[in-house]
Amino acid sequence: VQLQASGGGLVQAGGSLRLSCAASGSVRSTMGWYRQAPGKQREWVATSTSDGTTTYADAVEGRFTISRDNAENTAYLQMNSLKPEDTGVYYCYLIITRFYWGRGTLVTVSS
Repeated sequence: VQLQASGGGLVQAGGSLRLSCAASGSVRSTMGWYRQAPGKQREWVATSTSDGTTTYADAVEGRFTISRDNAENTAYLQMNSLKPEDTGVYYCYLIITRFYWGRGTLVTVSS
């Protein structure tokens, strides 16, 4: 399984970005996103299970939305009302008996 994350970039505070995570195979499994800010540990952001259940970290609840297109084997992370503290490298993951990680995509939010 290979995952390719994209969609990062530079945005002003209050702006929006949509990240994509394309999988080489079926995404009918738990997928989600982590992020890692400069100098900090990787932290969990959001998860989408195969039955459609979504959960979010408190820091992004109400601002970020995780979704998936099973036909396209792609998961998305819509990020609205971005804050400078959302800056970091965002990594998508897929769980099929173990974690599979994609290469990160950098999100920079300027104040």
